Amino acid sequence: MFAFKTFGKVSRLRYQVARLGKRRASGHSDHGHHEPEWNEPSGHLFGEKPLPPGQKRVKEDWENVWVYGMGGCFLLTTLIALYKPNTSIQSWALIEAQKKLDERGISLEYPHTERKW
Repeated sequence: MFAFKTFGKVSRLRYQVARLGKRRASGHSDHGHHEPEWNEPSGHLFGEKPLPPGQKRVKEDWENVWVYGMGGCFLLTTLIALYKPNTSIQSWALIEAQKKLDERGISLEYPHTERKW
């Protein structure tokens, strides 16, 4: 064990708190319970064994909620992104520049000329 300074109980408490924090941060404990870190792959999709022919898979309660909830969120996000107003500084500046050119009577349209090679 470590030799503690003359502070007695305070330094021993600090040592125990620091040691406990290190154990929890590393994910290991001194209890001796060792569980596998990951599940062994079974080769089946989502770990479900294929059903015998003629049987239908029974959905769990949360599956429909997840599918329709995620689908609805993606659809709503897409619609919001499509109909979002354009608030960029470039588009505002382009509109203002066109207004000023129209007020001054300047046209930036050039007549098309044929190339003579």
